[in-house]
Amino acid sequence: MRYALLLHSYEPTPGEIPQEGFEEMERLFDAYGKALQAAGVLIGADIMQFSHATTTLTRRTGSTQVQDGPFAETKEALAGVFIIEVPDADAALAWAEKCPGASYGSVEIRPVATSLADGTWTSHGPA
Repeated sequence: MRYALLLHSYEPTPGEIPQEGFEEMERLFDAYGKALQAAGVLIGADIMQFSHATTTLTRRTGSTQVQDGPFAETKEALAGVFIIEVPDADAALAWAEKCPGASYGSVEIRPVATSLADGTWTSHGPA
């Protein structure tokens, strides 16, 4: 079963976290990604830029509206995504628990319903 591990965290202000703190987190994420790869469960991963680089588009009102920043007003922002292929939710939870992002934010574990790869949609479970 395919799962998305959605990393949410508070976004620090510039200078709030010393460079050594960023370097340590990069080292931890590198080790985490390599562990997922070595276990053969990693499909892909992306760490997001801060939310000020976000643009949100919606057509809910019938016309296209574009705004700077994330649409949702929350204290935490989407910070990254890991897509993994594991046997069940317990295995996904175990990998989420090891994610460095869980030490300063939260990791949402969501089953993937369908994926588009090489131009083909593949079902992974109920939508």
